[in-house]
Amino acid sequence: MTQPPILEMRDIGKRFGQFDALKSVNLTVYLGEIHALMGENGAGKSTLMKILAGAYTASHGEIIIDGRPRIIKGPKDALAAGITLIYQEMNLAPNLTVAENIFLGSELQRVGLVQRGKMVREAQQVIDRLGAQFHATDLVMSLTIAEQQQVEIGRALHRHSRILVMDEPTAALSSRETQRLFDLIKRLRQEGMAIIYISHRMAEVYELSDRVSVLRDGQYVGSLTRDTLSASELVRMMVGRPLSDLFNKNHQINVGDVRLELNGLTDGLKVKPVSLTVRSGEIVGLSGLVGAGRSELAQLVFGVHKPTGGTIRVDGKTVTIRSPRDAIAFGIGFLPENRKEQGLFLDMAAHENIVMPTLERDSRFGLLNRRKAKDISANAIRSLNIRVPHAQVRAGGLSGGNQQKLLVSRWVAIQPRILILDEPTRGVDVGAKSEIYRMMGQLAQQGVAILMISSELPEVVGMSDRVYVMCEGQLAGELSRRDISQENIMTLATGVVLSPTPLKEPL
Repeated sequence: MTQPPILEMRDIGKRFGQFDALKSVNLTVYLGEIHALMGENGAGKSTLMKILAGAYTASHGEIIIDGRPRIIKGPKDALAAGITLIYQEMNLAPNLTVAENIFLGSELQRVGLVQRGKMVREAQQVIDRLGAQFHATDLVMSLTIAEQQQVEIGRALHRHSRILVMDEPTAALSSRETQRLFDLIKRLRQEGMAIIYISHRMAEVYELSDRVSVLRDGQYVGSLTRDTLSASELVRMMVGRPLSDLFNKNHQINVGDVRLELNGLTDGLKVKPVSLTVRSGEIVGLSGLVGAGRSELAQLVFGVHKPTGGTIRVDGKTVTIRSPRDAIAFGIGFLPENRKEQGLFLDMAAHENIVMPTLERDSRFGLLNRRKAKDISANAIRSLNIRVPHAQVRAGGLSGGNQQKLLVSRWVAIQPRILILDEPTRGVDVGAKSEIYRMMGQLAQQGVAILMISSELPEVVGMSDRVYVMCEGQLAGELSRRDISQENIMTLATGVVLSPTPLKEPL
């Protein structure tokens, strides 16, 4: 670009104790561009932006805005420099009105009295500029997530911010809300704002970005312009290896005996009688559209809910599973779909989350073998490359990918015979995906029977040795390895009966 940059971050470093989160990172941003910032979870993207927004102070380096060095020691310094960061978790006061949130900290006053009427009028002007459908007098708690995001953007516009940072803004949005947000972001770019967009979703980056900068292991790797963007190059920059290496499953497996067998298992509601098998050493995919009953079936097996009919057999023996504790006793591990609400103890340390299922096994007379627990967590962190400064770090403070790997390591620690993975790579970047896929392959080679529920068809095709497809609570069909393809899966998932003619080879 011929114009001078509005923002330059030079040689930015950040150290937490002995852990270098950022190592001499450089970033240049121009007005009127959408600059995507990509990298694995834990690569340093959010840390870099928190330094820009004044939430963290850099250990070294300088920030230059409009050609002049700026010292940013806190959020007020960032706001004064025209910088606004919209976090993934909204930073709003839900019990206040939209207008009060937009003016929060900068209320209009006259002779000591707040000018509420003027604040409402000016806030409404900002809302109208955004094209929003709510009003300045509405309480924020009454708004949708997408509308709350618009309030955050409205606050940035009211403050005359010229640099807007958005951290994974579509994580909780529907497809329609996402498109509306994209339209607004493009309009802000046309108005001359500089937008830094953090995302791990390739499709979003392709649609929005003018340039993409990539971080890996806390270091700046490089940048790509819109005309040089390619998925393979982005993946190579993010993880240091090509896209073709992402699915590294060895399908030349030695399948053992049936380890998990379901016969007519049902809850009488969302799961019709389902029968399936998973053998030692294989990864069996369980696919289907949202609402097909996949997660509900997994919860029946793990004892989260009680079946109303059918049987579960483990290693050829019929078992009764009344609770997750029973399932763990039979060697069954379960990675739930929602890691924050159903899986992790966010306020507990990483190592405590890892050893949670093994506490009873590794205790004698009610006393925990702390040395053994420490060894288990250390081995898990090392084997899955979980990026933490130390094992005592709070799980809620980790990136999404590291949280997911933490959950996977929890079930690896119990040395399971059967592992059920519900959306194992949801919300994680390609680097974390590759680590999880590698671990799945290793577990399968060790004889673990894996049932993988996934909505990502490339993942199902790349990792599965067989695939069951569910439709409206029941099995619509089974695909052997040679018949697994995205087309065949979707045909079954939508309720179409496959013809007996030869099926297409996998994509």
